[in-house]
Amino acid sequence: MSRYVESVLEVVKNRNAGEPEFHQAVQEVLDSLRPVFSRHPEFEASGLLERIVEPERQIFFRVPWQDDHGKVHVNRGFRVEFNSALGPYKGGIRFHPSVYIGIIKFLGFEQIFKNSLTGLMMGGGKGGSDFDPKGKSDSEIMRFCQSFMNELYRHIGADTDVPAGDIGVGGREVGFMFGQYKKLTGLFTGVLTGKGLDYGGSLVRTEATGYGTVYFCEEMLKKRGTSFEGKTVVVSGSGNVAIYAHEKATQMGAKVVAMSDSNGYIYDKDGIDLNLVKQLKEVERKRIKEYVKEHKNAAYSEGCNGIWSIKCDVALPCATQNELDGAAAKTLIKNGCIAVAEGANMPCTPDAAKAFVDNKVSFGPGKAANAGGVATSGLEMAQNSQRMKWTFEETDLQLHRIMVNIYNSAKEAADEYGTPGNLINGANIAGFMKVARAMMAQGLV
Repeated sequence: MSRYVESVLEVVKNRNAGEPEFHQAVQEVLDSLRPVFSRHPEFEASGLLERIVEPERQIFFRVPWQDDHGKVHVNRGFRVEFNSALGPYKGGIRFHPSVYIGIIKFLGFEQIFKNSLTGLMMGGGKGGSDFDPKGKSDSEIMRFCQSFMNELYRHIGADTDVPAGDIGVGGREVGFMFGQYKKLTGLFTGVLTGKGLDYGGSLVRTEATGYGTVYFCEEMLKKRGTSFEGKTVVVSGSGNVAIYAHEKATQMGAKVVAMSDSNGYIYDKDGIDLNLVKQLKEVERKRIKEYVKEHKNAAYSEGCNGIWSIKCDVALPCATQNELDGAAAKTLIKNGCIAVAEGANMPCTPDAAKAFVDNKVSFGPGKAANAGGVATSGLEMAQNSQRMKWTFEETDLQLHRIMVNIYNSAKEAADEYGTPGNLINGANIAGFMKVARAMMAQGLV
C-alpha cells in the first residue's frame, strides 16, 4: 500500500506546486496512514485519498479597503472549504502578510483531522487574507473586515461553513465581521465563533487553545508517571494561545520561564509575570521586549529560535508553523526536556518531531494538542443553536473531557496500528478513520 500513498503524494506535489506547507502537512498525515491501507483496501478502491487531499471548494477574492488617509488598498481573501463529511466546514480566519493559498490549504487540511478528533460534528476548512492588522487603527480594521465579509458572506452559514479567529483575528475582528454578516443577510445566527460574550460568544473560548494544550500535555505527563507540578516550562509566542497555556500550566504547579514574539524572547528565571505580559500584548499591544523594563532581572534576546536553548522540562511551541527545527529539538533533548505539546499549527519541523519521537520525548502533535480552540468553537455552536449560555465551569469541564478523549483516541490508535507511544501516528489515524468511514458511507460525492 506504500505505492498507493506515494502515488497520491506525487499528484499532490505536482498539482499544488509552490505550496511547501501544504506538501508538508499532507506528507505527515499520509506517512502515518500507510498501515491503515494495508487493512482497508476498500479505501484505495474508492479513491479515498485522492478525494481527501483535494478541497471541495477554494474561494479567492479581492478585498479593497480605504485607510484613514483615504488611500485605497487591495488585499487577497481566501476560504478553503476542505471536507464536509462530518459536518459544516469549521476553521479559523487568519490575517497575516504571510498568508497565501498554500498556507490556507495546509491549515484547512490539518483542520479536517483536528475537528474529527474532537468528536464533534464539524468538517474542515480555513480562510484568511494577506492583510496585516499590525499598526492599523480600529477604523481601518473595521473597514477591512467589512469589505472581507462583503464577499465571504455568500459562502458561509451556520449549517454550511462556520469560521472562527486565528492569527491576527481576535474578538475585535470577529465582531466587525459578524456585524457585517448580520447586516448583509438579516440573520442573527452562530455563523462565526469567537464572538463577544454579549452576543453569542462562549465562555472559555479565549482560553481554550492554551488550556487544551496543557490538558493534553498533562495526560502525556501522567503516562510518564508525573505531572506539571514543579516543572519548568518554556512557551513560545505571547499571543492568545501562549498566554493561556502559561496560565493553565502555572495553575497546575509549573513555572513558565520564557515567552517570545516575532522579534525575540524574554527569559525570567523567577517565572514570567503573566499579568504584565497580558498588559503589554492584550491592552497596550507592545512588543515583548518591554517586559524587561519592569523586571530588571529578566533578559531579552533578539531572534526567536534561541528560546529553545533555555533548559526546561516541558516545551510548548505556541507561535507559528515550523518555528522549532531539528537543531532546536536536539538542544531541548540534550537539556532534559521530557514533553513537547504543539499549541500552534505544525510548529515543529518534521525532523524535530522525529527527533522527539526517536528519543522518547512525549510529543503531542498540533492536530491533537491544540484542538481545544476548535472544540470550544464547536461548543459555542451548540450553545448558539440552543440559544443558551453555559457557565465557565461547565464549558471548561467539557473542554477538559474532550482533550482527555483526544489523547486516549490517539494513544489507542497508535497502539492498534503498531506504533505505541507515537501520538503523531495515533492522532492522524484516529482522526482519519472517522472521516474515512463517513466518506465511504456517503458515497462518491
